[in-house]
Amino acid sequence: MLRIDNITKSFSVGTETRRALDGVSLNVKKGDFITIIGANGAGKSTLFNAIAGSFITDSGTISLDGRDITLMSEYKRAHSIGRLFQDPMRGSAPGMTIEENLALAKRRGKTRFLKSGITKKEREEYKELLKILGLGLEDRLTSKVGLLSGGQRQALTLLMATMNPPKLLLLDEPAAGMNPQETVELTEFIREIREQFDLSILLIEHHMNLVMGISDRIYVLDFGKLIAQGTPEEIQSNE
Repeated sequence: MLRIDNITKSFSVGTETRRALDGVSLNVKKGDFITIIGANGAGKSTLFNAIAGSFITDSGTISLDGRDITLMSEYKRAHSIGRLFQDPMRGSAPGMTIEENLALAKRRGKTRFLKSGITKKEREEYKELLKILGLGLEDRLTSKVGLLSGGQRQALTLLMATMNPPKLLLLDEPAAGMNPQETVELTEFIREIREQFDLSILLIEHHMNLVMGISDRIYVLDFGKLIAQGTPEEIQSNE
């Protein structure tokens, strides 16, 4: 499904050049849930940026469903790759209402924009989708997204990312800043959307309880190198 072969990426800071990714290879099969862990600066977010097309890697190849996307633009990759950031505001418009944000997500990549209005049928569809979250947002369609709690915003942003289900979903520390209850609720919602849409998911996360309870396989990065991979049980027992 997703195949990464020996990719490298270096960045120059002043006179110093640092290799952020150093010969990283991994495979994601359809329906896989894989988590990338490692200390700050290990290269996790750089790996996600490489997959999403935020930059072109120095060497190596990236393919999706057998198609080489190594040189494909970020815009074109976005049709097949969804992404959720640590900051939910990056995936939503805080000055717009919940229903307006959902409409934008639904119409992404289509010629029909918000100026055509939100129909009654669409509004009912959004209510049913929001009920899945169990946060009462179905009764707050006209509330501004910027007024929601961090957990509510992140759950909404995740819902938006799956309204046109991508082939691959990248979750970049989605539980950052959440309290324990919000983290539990988000974990359950991730499980639900994975099963509902048969999604392939790559996760970066520091909450080990979340990681160990939801991952099929875990990859460990250290200073840009892949140093371990395996099931949650194998990684827990790997010194």
